[in-house]
Amino acid sequence: MFRHQGKSRTLKHNLRIATILSFVAGIVNVTGFLEFKQLTTNVTGHFALFMNDVAHFEFWKGTIYFLFIFSFLFGSFLSSFLIEKFKENRKLNVFVLPTIIECLILLSITIISNFERIKYPNTFVCMLLFAMGLQNSFVTKISNAIVRTTHLTGLFTDLGIELSQLFFPKSYPNREKIQSKIKLQIYIICFFFLGGIIGGYLYSKLNLKLNTLFFGVIILLISLFYDDLRYKLIRTNRKYKQRKKTAQNNSYE
Repeated sequence: MFRHQGKSRTLKHNLRIATILSFVAGIVNVTGFLEFKQLTTNVTGHFALFMNDVAHFEFWKGTIYFLFIFSFLFGSFLSSFLIEKFKENRKLNVFVLPTIIECLILLSITIISNFERIKYPNTFVCMLLFAMGLQNSFVTKISNAIVRTTHLTGLFTDLGIELSQLFFPKSYPNREKIQSKIKLQIYIICFFFLGGIIGGYLYSKLNLKLNTLFFGVIILLISLFYDDLRYKLIRTNRKYKQRKKTAQNNSYE
């Protein structure tokens, strides 16, 4: 999922990373909203509220929305900065760094919420927005801007456009490419909703509260090391088969 980059990425790779990360974003979105009553995966609503306060000359009141927007922006900046800085290091999978940082943020929020009462909720909202900025940036980079997982506005727009293109085969003859895009977008939307439903159930029905974010951490870590574990299993299996074949050849001799 994270290992393949550029032209080596296929629809299958993008589908895997899209489903995983949109599912995590769905969990964060619902958990953040239920706990803090703020949007924690995108900044569209915060920008509208910020401009509303500015229009009414309530600049100080609007500062918090500016901080929310800046947190998402800074997360995106840091993720891209780390990827660019370490992309020449072939021994290091550069997408590990922003993913680990995202995991640490979600985990720290979970741990803090269990040991002390949250006095400054807006700080945690900024942390969640920062984490989602990190995620949206590195998934955009790794998929060559094909996959975005933290908000649905652009996805529904693209989905509507590509669905309409299916009705004009003469103008858009490459139906297979259009269908693959539609499939990817539907997967992202469905898993974002699924993550939200499961996150809401864990938060409300099981009363896990912010501990719900821990499930997002587990999913991210499993997906992060999935390629390495799969590669090691394949290599081990090949060595086993090779040794078995060698042993059989020796026994015939």
